[in-house]
Amino acid sequence: MTAPFRYTSDIAFTPAVKAIQTRKGSRHGYSRMEQGGSWKSTITADLKAFIAAQTSFYLATVNADGQPYIQHRGGPAGFLRVLDEHTLAFVDYAGNKQFISQGNLSENAKVHLFLMDYAHRQRIKIWGKAKVVEGDAKLITTLMPSDYKAKPEQVMVISITAWDANCPQHIPVKLDATEVREALDARDQRIQALEDELARVRQDRADPPG
Repeated sequence: MTAPFRYTSDIAFTPAVKAIQTRKGSRHGYSRMEQGGSWKSTITADLKAFIAAQTSFYLATVNADGQPYIQHRGGPAGFLRVLDEHTLAFVDYAGNKQFISQGNLSENAKVHLFLMDYAHRQRIKIWGKAKVVEGDAKLITTLMPSDYKAKPEQVMVISITAWDANCPQHIPVKLDATEVREALDARDQRIQALEDELARVRQDRADPPG
């Protein structure tokens, strides 16, 4: 999908934003970025790999009155799927049944996805349009993570308009609990192996061959 802008980044860099960038001294740098190719509008191999590793993201929608709403979505790694170089999709699990995001999308299809990898201090921002697909059992089966204990309700399909990767500045390092547990288990196993080896050495010294 080609963004209906002179530059892809114009989806965020509106005239009002550019005016502030000019006043605060950053417009020249971003102008050079625009001339150099601006933001990407297709899913690259690196972005696909980043998405496949994520276990959560935030989804922003806006209603007809311009009131924003941000919703967290989570699941096992890979629950957010790349269908092709322009399209993402995920199974929308049954929850508290407020349906705020779906209601907003019925009035305004524009969405923003914010993906944060705290362990590697990386963040990706994605702009696009979304639609909710109800009653498509085949699509749900295709996208539903195996052995995940959640009730699928519908599917959300997102057409990407633009995306950008932010710098790691100010991102705190946070590790996934599962990864921490695995690292600690590996440490404990290594400590036990060293203790067993040390015990064997001491025993050999205490009982020299006759």
